[in-house]
Amino acid sequence: MNGLRTTILLALLTALVVWIGQMVGGPQGAVMALIFAGVMNFFSYWFSDKIVLKMYGAQEVSAADDPELYGIVRDLATRGGLPMPKVYIIPEDTPNAFATGRNPEHAAVAVTAGIRRILNKRELAGVLAHELTHVKNRDILVSSIAATLAGAITYLAHMAQWGMMFAGSRSRDDEGGGSNIFGLLFMMIVAPIAAMLIQMAVSRSREYMADTGGAKISGDPLALASALRKLHMGAQNIPLQVSDATASSTAHMFIVNPLSGAGLANLFSTHPAMEERIARLEAMAKDMSYLHA
Repeated sequence: MNGLRTTILLALLTALVVWIGQMVGGPQGAVMALIFAGVMNFFSYWFSDKIVLKMYGAQEVSAADDPELYGIVRDLATRGGLPMPKVYIIPEDTPNAFATGRNPEHAAVAVTAGIRRILNKRELAGVLAHELTHVKNRDILVSSIAATLAGAITYLAHMAQWGMMFAGSRSRDDEGGGSNIFGLLFMMIVAPIAAMLIQMAVSRSREYMADTGGAKISGDPLALASALRKLHMGAQNIPLQVSDATASSTAHMFIVNPLSGAGLANLFSTHPAMEERIARLEAMAKDMSYLHA
């Protein structure tokens, strides 16, 4: 169901891109909007991993540098039928982790220095299994496409502002001009918000799938649930030491949301509610215990 939901949501984002292009430039505008989104996706596919690792000052580690971390990743990758990814440490006190890379053959997993201090080996394995599931499901590619399409929609909506300004005086004399301006105004305000909500929904769906897959690869749902509790609290108490723009643009990549928020802010969250994620993992652990009884 999560996979089907992701497909539908990506289709909605693509439809928004085409609609905005149509509003701004007619049929040719729709085609140009699709081309624009395609070019952005191309660069995101090939270069986003290098950019985000550099943004966080990630340092690659070998088996000699951190035998425990490297060994856990190697064992989990073997269990999951994946090539060995590159392993990175991010010099951040906040406890968190993410995976990146355009495909399983060019993947990387990164953990912060903070996560190494608060998780035990079982919990760390659960977190790394979660990230390797993202790699296996090609979630990095899916999330990059969703983020790029949402970015394209926002950019095109800004272009529509200029279109509305230039069309304003001319449309007053044209029949139906008022409705055109209303349509542009509606698009300028509503489309970016809709794109953001859809992107967030895509991210939340993939997190549920990664939790389930990670619990299966590690064989320890309760360890992942325990890790999520610790990481959630740690991320709230120790914020990322990066700019707000960097944190917002990369929040969807992390295993727990590095941005704190409550109430209405949860609607715009890149991650499902932590209570729900933990409840699902605990239910999964009970089912596994029943099957092995």
